[in-house]
Amino acid sequence: MEKSENKKRDGFKDEEYIIIPTESFLEYAQHPMIKALYLTDVGFFPNAAHHYREREEGIEEYILIYCTSGKGVIQVNNKTYELHAEQAFCIPRNTKHKYYASDDDPWSILWVHFKGTNTQFFPLESCNIIGINSRHANNRMMFLFDLLFRVLERNYTLGNFIYISQVLSLILSEIYHREKVDEIGKQNRHMTVIVRYMYKHIHENISLEDISNELNLSKSYINAIFKKYANRAPLDFFINLKMQEACKLLRSTDMYICEVGKELGYDDQYYFSRIFKKVVGVSPKEYRNGEYILYE
Repeated sequence: MEKSENKKRDGFKDEEYIIIPTESFLEYAQHPMIKALYLTDVGFFPNAAHHYREREEGIEEYILIYCTSGKGVIQVNNKTYELHAEQAFCIPRNTKHKYYASDDDPWSILWVHFKGTNTQFFPLESCNIIGINSRHANNRMMFLFDLLFRVLERNYTLGNFIYISQVLSLILSEIYHREKVDEIGKQNRHMTVIVRYMYKHIHENISLEDISNELNLSKSYINAIFKKYANRAPLDFFINLKMQEACKLLRSTDMYICEVGKELGYDDQYYFSRIFKKVVGVSPKEYRNGEYILYE
């Protein structure tokens, strides 16, 4: 994307732009709930055609930019990033940078300058584009920034500065710490599909590679979602499903223990019994005779 030759810093129709006179409120800035995250400038530039800003030495605050529509370019230390709608980017403090709107589809951006002791808890130095790809992303971000504008249009009181700090924390958490709903939904769907596959093949012996090939998912991805949602490896989860089924067969049928094992893919009765005892806590015989603990 080529930048416009007609450079323009500020002054856009319907823009909002507030600079806090920080020198007048240095006493407030020492309050523990304010110095954690201290806002210095905030703005909204809608349809910011020819918007351009360049700083050779950077500034002492972090610059967070959230694009609500259109697109633009951010350059940090001569590396270029293209920012699109529902994406955010943080420019590290004291870092050479420039940013500008696309000529053919100029961005609309919410932006804020800030600093504070709690900045260490957010990955603000990583220079990554963060996508906020949920249906209500723009609504949430517009709402939070609107809170900032409304409070800053009132009196500069200690209480309002504390409130601003908390809202800024919500904005950063929305971008960096809130789980992405669409990604969670995709992972949940994959988890469901894999568990259904396991149930379908509960009478067989399947490997992680079998699951990976059948469902066209990488083994590392399968391991990751099972660790996240089941707190165990996928094949351990599969063995637990088998043992749950073994418990049902032992309680509800007269099948021999060896037959139960074969029904679940274990030709070796002794191996099946060892696995069963390891998972359930008692042997298959003890379980059938009622000498069992509650299965977990």
